[in-house]
Amino acid sequence: MAQKRKVPERKCIVTNEMKPKKDLIRVVRNKEGEVFVDPTGKKNGRGAYVSNDIAVIEKAEKAGTLSRQLNTKIEPSIYDDLKQIVEGKKDEK
Repeated sequence: MAQKRKVPERKCIVTNEMKPKKDLIRVVRNKEGEVFVDPTGKKNGRGAYVSNDIAVIEKAEKAGTLSRQLNTKIEPSIYDDLKQIVEGKKDEK
């Protein structure tokens, strides 16, 4: 009997829900202090996961959750990138 592989889960920093890693979007701050969206989920640096949902991203933007988690100022362009990723995934379905 083949064993099922364990699905890696991460916690959304806004909703505090544990979700499969593929249902979340990772935002990374590297050693140089650059902050960027990491669609692969494999880049080096301090990562924070946000649910793949426009409402959650807007809530993170208003509350400054990403800034707190990554200990740096988050540019508005990061939130724009996150929203584009979510809207792009909605178009695929």
